[in-house]
Amino acid sequence: MYRIKTLNKISSVGLSRLDRSRFQVGNDLENEDGILVRSAPMHDYVFPDSLRAIARAGAGTNNIPIDRCSESGIVVFNTPGANANAVKELVIAAMLVASRDILGGADWVQEQAHTPKVDVAAAVEKGKSAFAGPELYRKTLGVIGLGAIGALVCNVALDLGMDVYGYDPFLSVDAALRLDRHVHVVKDVDELYRASDYVTIHVPYNSSTKDFINAEAIGKMKGQVRVLNLARGGLVNDDDMIAALESGRVAKYVTDFPDDRITTVKNVIALPHLGASTPESEENCAVMAARQLQDYLLNGNVTNSVNLPNVVQDWSGIARICLIHKNLPGMLTQIMGVLSDDHINVENLTNKSKKDYAYTMVDVNSRITEEVAEELRAIPNMVRVRVLNH
Repeated sequence: MYRIKTLNKISSVGLSRLDRSRFQVGNDLENEDGILVRSAPMHDYVFPDSLRAIARAGAGTNNIPIDRCSESGIVVFNTPGANANAVKELVIAAMLVASRDILGGADWVQEQAHTPKVDVAAAVEKGKSAFAGPELYRKTLGVIGLGAIGALVCNVALDLGMDVYGYDPFLSVDAALRLDRHVHVVKDVDELYRASDYVTIHVPYNSSTKDFINAEAIGKMKGQVRVLNLARGGLVNDDDMIAALESGRVAKYVTDFPDDRITTVKNVIALPHLGASTPESEENCAVMAARQLQDYLLNGNVTNSVNLPNVVQDWSGIARICLIHKNLPGMLTQIMGVLSDDHINVENLTNKSKKDYAYTMVDVNSRITEEVAEELRAIPNMVRVRVLNH
């Protein structure tokens, strides 16, 4: 029986995907084999020796200590694309409220309605021009990051009659196939900046993307550009954005990550982290996270891991050995040497690497004893060895 600990409220639709004859699920379990989490901070979390995997029901993993997980042989999963439609719809709403002062106008109408002796209909006709703004039709949208969310944003913007530029230095074949052929995919982000009336960013937050939109980037954009950040707060430098708003170079800034500094600045529209806050998105994320966690614990398959390569292999033997190890020369030779010395025949093998770590899955035609497992664990730079029996 595998023990799955939940650190946040996880959609029951997702939890129902875990076979209760094989999994015990709860928020008060100890010595857990797996964790399902959304936003709970885990950087100070004490990992039990039994913990083998963490599944984040969402795309971002900033709340999880990835390096420490890798060193401990704990696979970290996320759910890219599960919340893509929810974020795409919010991007469209953000472009609209950044263009026409819909929020300010609605508040103003309420003020008129609550002011004694004011004819609301007459006041509206007289004062509505203060909230006017441009249409999206025939404007240019620049999309930074063309993953699951970025691709959807590009395609729906085309449907709105916009001209669309996309930039992604790590554009995958799958992502490229999702894009409408009318999207102008550029290799230089400066070209996107020069062309765009609206700029929206959809990339992961890490050391290389921190402050991606800064004073230098803004200086290359059109005057009166409207900038949207529904991805991660640290992608935009607050100080540089405030300066650009004060100078008028940026007309509006929509952020889903308000803080004490940016929220009260004029022409900032601060949203309460609504990007993935739909029941459909929460269900999709929970289902994907639960399925990935279950497949790894039962079969050793890795899909959508942030610290290990994707490895999925059909069963072809009596037992399966799953090995997490450093990505160094000679590791596979040492693994095969142990199995050969113990007269164990290999039916199938997959070995892939991701940065500093590699994952090797070996199907064999006999049961693996604890003695053999310990020999494999004794290989230098071996991080974790799991044995699964079919």
